[in-house]
Amino acid sequence: MSFSELGIAPGIVKVLEEQGIKELFEVQAETIPAMLQGKDVCCRAPTGSGKTLAFGLPLISRCKPAHPHYPTALVVTPTRELAEQICKVLVPLAKQVKRSVMAVYGGTSYTKQRQRLEKGVDIVVACPGRLIDLMEKRMIKLDDVEMIVLDEADRMADMGFIDPVCHILDNCSGERQTMLFSATLDDEVSGLIKKYQDHPVRIEIGPKEVGMESMQHFFWMTHNIRKSQLTSDAVKRGGRSMIFCRTRRGVDRVGKELRATDLNVATIHGGLRQNQRDKAMARFIHGDCMALVATDVAARGIDVEGVQCVIHYDPPENGKAYKHRSGRTARAGAHGAVISLVQSPQKSEFIKIQRQAGINVNFTSPEFGKLPERVAYNRPKHSGGMASHSTGGNRQKGRGSSNFRENKFRNKYGGKNRSNPGRSGPPNGGKRPEYSSGGHRKNGGRPSNGKSQNWKQGRPTNGKSQNWKQGRPTNGKSQNWKQGRPTNGKSQNWKQGRPTNGKSQNWKQGRPTNGKSQNWKRGSPKASGGGSSGGNGGSRNRKPQNWKEDRRASWLHSKKSYRS
Repeated sequence: MSFSELGIAPGIVKVLEEQGIKELFEVQAETIPAMLQGKDVCCRAPTGSGKTLAFGLPLISRCKPAHPHYPTALVVTPTRELAEQICKVLVPLAKQVKRSVMAVYGGTSYTKQRQRLEKGVDIVVACPGRLIDLMEKRMIKLDDVEMIVLDEADRMADMGFIDPVCHILDNCSGERQTMLFSATLDDEVSGLIKKYQDHPVRIEIGPKEVGMESMQHFFWMTHNIRKSQLTSDAVKRGGRSMIFCRTRRGVDRVGKELRATDLNVATIHGGLRQNQRDKAMARFIHGDCMALVATDVAARGIDVEGVQCVIHYDPPENGKAYKHRSGRTARAGAHGAVISLVQSPQKSEFIKIQRQAGINVNFTSPEFGKLPERVAYNRPKHSGGMASHSTGGNRQKGRGSSNFRENKFRNKYGGKNRSNPGRSGPPNGGKRPEYSSGGHRKNGGRPSNGKSQNWKQGRPTNGKSQNWKQGRPTNGKSQNWKQGRPTNGKSQNWKQGRPTNGKSQNWKQGRPTNGKSQNWKRGSPKASGGGSSGGNGGSRNRKPQNWKEDRRASWLHSKKSYRS
């Protein structure tokens, strides 16, 4: 059976074929017909089985056009990375039937999300926390949501999102179609099925648990001081790897230590900004680095191809977490290695984890010779964000940014136009001037903030034209620089005296001080003190003009006294 035979629009099928997707995965063949008929579905399928298209294609095919702030279809997912990944898969497909898709998650601007929602978004892919925030701010309303997908429902349960998910479901239309996808259908997930689904079609794909038999498990005894070097050697031997730490600080520290061993790694955790997380994932996905150091936020929901080795730098919380972490490797029939770095005090903890995970492996010293041979990694083609496994958007060019030249120019001038014209850099606030094809500036003048000015008549300032021949421009006030150098809005004759704080002084008679005239030829000014100390200047506490002769005379006198 093909996508066309299921009733998928020809434009969507064409895009899938351009991406190399021509045949249906098992989960897609089972779920798409039921969802197109409007039935509730609860599906158990492992990560990487094709779930995104399984619910995405019916969602795009059946959802209605949305009004501002009122989406008609909703996908709820536990992590920002997964939300972005789903969105990038659906966007090029939805365009073929004139449907819009938007990702909603924390760490991004409320304003931009509000502006998008005001225009009307048909399908919203959201994390529970940010979605509820938008609901409370009345930026989004779920009354028109007739199709809702809960992706990675068991993961949301593990992260404590059950109550928020229930709140979201309660605010959707009562006539909605509810689809639930999860690695397991028991515990709290089964409660969601009973409460919010109406006679769902139950679909189960693959084994109930992550298979541990396709992986080689190693438990290496080591000391803490050797863990970073062991990890680096294991990655260089085993190939593309994911390294798991328990804390954000641990991720940053391990990443720094691995880079010190000449290993190219990327780091990702919940404390990073979204653009930083996207860039890190993009680097790893596209093969620009050998390893990804992460917290458990990346252990579930993100399908990354070609991971040959998983390293438990820190112990997982339990056997279930061990399976989730380890499941990043040995995908699609491939083999992989799972290495646990065990310190002596942690041995009992790892024994318990082995028992919970259903494995029995001896604890040994590091044995690199037993690791699988490194397999060459085929870098995916860049498809402008259309690849199903991309989370970071288009790959950045040059030095990490496609607009590197613009950033370089902007940084040269500090990015801001300060109020002091003598220190501001370019008059347009750091913006790059426009040039013609021949390399000359357009309009024959220096560019300003969107306003045309003739620089021969007056140098451009903040939108005000001034004649620089008559007076150098200041803060909107014209002054004749030939008559006096401009100060704070006050004109002064610099030929008569150098300007000070609004007071005129004759610099030929004396160097200006704080509003007091003094003859610098007779004596230089000193700070005020008690009375006159001599000399012809009349200035207080000033050394006499012949102070050198007096000091020498005093020294000779003391020398004679010493000899006597």
